[in-house]
Amino acid sequence: MSHVGVGPRAVMRSVAFLTAGVLAVPALAGCTSEDPSGKPLAEQDVAAAGRASVSDGGTLRWAVDSVPDTLNAFQSDADATTTRVAQAVLPSMFRMDEAGSPVRNPDYLESAEVVDTEPKQVVVYKLNQQAVWSDGREIGAADFAAQWRALSGKDSAYWTARNAGYDRIEKIERGANDLEVKVTFSRPYADWKALFTPLYPKDVTGTPDAFNDGARRALKVSAGPFAVKKVDTKGDQVVLTGNPRWWGEPAKLNEIVLRAVPRDERVSELVAGKLDLAEIDPETADEVGLAAGPPRDAATGTPLMGPGGTPAPGAQGRSAAEALRSWAVANGSDEEAAEEEVLAREKRSEAEAKARRRQQALSGFEVRKSLEPAYTQLALNGADGPLADERVRRAVARALDREKLAQAVLKPLGLPAEPVGSHLALSGQPAYADGSGALGEQNAKEARALLADAGWVPGGPVKKKDGEEAAGAEKDKKDKQEKDGKDEKKAEGDDDGTYIVGEDNKNEGDRNDGGDDAKDGADRESGEKHSSGKNTAQGGAPGAYAPKGTAAPADAAAAPLAKDGKALTLRFVLPSGPGSETLRTVADRITDMLKEIGIGTEVTKVPDESYFKDHIAAGEYDLALYSWPASAFPATDARPIYAKPVPAADGSLNVAQNYTRVGTDQVDQLFDRAMTTLDQKEARGLLRKADSRIWAAAGSVPLYQRPQLVAARENLANAGAFGFETPVYEDMGFLKKGAQGSRPSAPAPSSSPSSPSS
Repeated sequence: MSHVGVGPRAVMRSVAFLTAGVLAVPALAGCTSEDPSGKPLAEQDVAAAGRASVSDGGTLRWAVDSVPDTLNAFQSDADATTTRVAQAVLPSMFRMDEAGSPVRNPDYLESAEVVDTEPKQVVVYKLNQQAVWSDGREIGAADFAAQWRALSGKDSAYWTARNAGYDRIEKIERGANDLEVKVTFSRPYADWKALFTPLYPKDVTGTPDAFNDGARRALKVSAGPFAVKKVDTKGDQVVLTGNPRWWGEPAKLNEIVLRAVPRDERVSELVAGKLDLAEIDPETADEVGLAAGPPRDAATGTPLMGPGGTPAPGAQGRSAAEALRSWAVANGSDEEAAEEEVLAREKRSEAEAKARRRQQALSGFEVRKSLEPAYTQLALNGADGPLADERVRRAVARALDREKLAQAVLKPLGLPAEPVGSHLALSGQPAYADGSGALGEQNAKEARALLADAGWVPGGPVKKKDGEEAAGAEKDKKDKQEKDGKDEKKAEGDDDGTYIVGEDNKNEGDRNDGGDDAKDGADRESGEKHSSGKNTAQGGAPGAYAPKGTAAPADAAAAPLAKDGKALTLRFVLPSGPGSETLRTVADRITDMLKEIGIGTEVTKVPDESYFKDHIAAGEYDLALYSWPASAFPATDARPIYAKPVPAADGSLNVAQNYTRVGTDQVDQLFDRAMTTLDQKEARGLLRKADSRIWAAAGSVPLYQRPQLVAARENLANAGAFGFETPVYEDMGFLKKGAQGSRPSAPAPSSSPSSPSS
């Protein structure tokens, strides 16, 4: 869903982060000799095969989320399908490799390098001499210059979503010959490889009218292995066909049909044989995975076939029903009761037959899985309310057991379940380093201390609303008096001979208990099992008291917190539509973790179409879950996500894409320096420092890399779960008879009882 995976790079940056004091940031791993970037946690899974093993011809029917409103990737309403089309039909100077790093695309570039830095940065592109547009014209400096002018931000007549990088170009000119393009920058720009991908022909970018409207529903001129045949809004599909002027390896497929199919309808479309490739949810993945085994009862999961292929008991159909009736009547049973049993058996037989047909249809597919180049985060809105206080945000973040959250989502899928340690990159990317140490490890006891320092009192009185009894300590006293007849003074007790529940184990908050809860099979979400607080004699907030020596209950949650008569309750906004089950599962676990430290949550589920626009972007939430894609150019692409909001001329706050409204001048300065330096090692160090400070501000908490589950026809090669790597469209196709594609080795099976919904 788009709201859980905010769109691709061009879209992600298209929408036009507050702490006080100096943050103590620990020394970064980047300062050591060991490279902290690591390796990608999962390989791509595309059934890779050599071109000689792939048949010529055929049509790939590929499910997408939508038919795009525009084919211009630089407009604000571009989406993931826009990007997919652009990858297949337009030039890209650089593409992403398996580690999410940019690499030169030899189909378009012979070379591209910085040739001067003084007095100005100059980059020279040497183009592939065979590179031509579909109308026969050579790709050249005129196309580069037209795109620069359209995206520079100097002409407001162009409806552009972003101009980052293009606004730093001073001029573009022809080089030593027609195959050279010389780009001179007015200011140094480290992420210059992000530019001109995709590259549109000057026919699209040359005038505002052509840019704004000319490429919304058609691309008359292209330069990739495929071309746009039609955008069929009535049929909800985009049809791509082979480009006859393509100079690279010819496309194996005749056509690629990108069909808009809702997530909850994809399994039925797979069963009907109308799709070859579709991203799916975990439940569908389970069903596709089971389809390779023997047919099973749809309701119970029990096999419908016995040993040797004979029908299992209860699966014999009409003959068994007739035998049951005859036996029942012959033995004096009620004929009407026997008939009811016969009808029940017939219905069961029909359901089993339907399940067998469904499994048979899915048996020609397999699940290809990897990790998306995107991560899911918990966003904390710091604009107002309790979360405007950095101490409360840090307490929320310190209460989260990110490892357990990652395991809940990824372990049942057989994917590496490691929490994400950076806001700016993912494991394996050059800029990655785990900066979470700037925030601190999960520790419920320290989270409570932060809340107490912010004035939130365990069990404090809460002002009652009309028609309601008072909450908090006052109501507790009343309930206790009614229950055992003790007077209020005795109920409050005195400090002598009592202890605060949870203080019996000073290290409890540091423990990471990995056991399962016997009641519901789910992991407890906090290492801190007990309520805790400070003894009033020590100057802290009053907590829950019990006679000295009394064991604390194993599942005790902290007393609800309150301040100035108001309970600490946070608005947790979630999408309600199909495909968001995983987010809701994660939200339930986060709610339990926050309850452990006395924070309440008020969960609101809203329609998918309004989730992002009306709640996240509008700031109408306290807590929310959504995803950001990883970028190979974080200095450019992540800055608007974490930049400090600035007041607009009309008095409103310009947040760019910083939907948490939390940011600092220091983070902005680090981004600016990283964007300017051409020393890659220095840039990585600056980005890692910025990430540590983003962690410390606790505006957002990265949780886990998103799973990527794709149902693919078994004989489809070079397509599936792509991971970081840019798809190679010309190599996609169906395997020749007897040929096989290679796939990553299967991960160890999960010990979790069931997979979460998606």
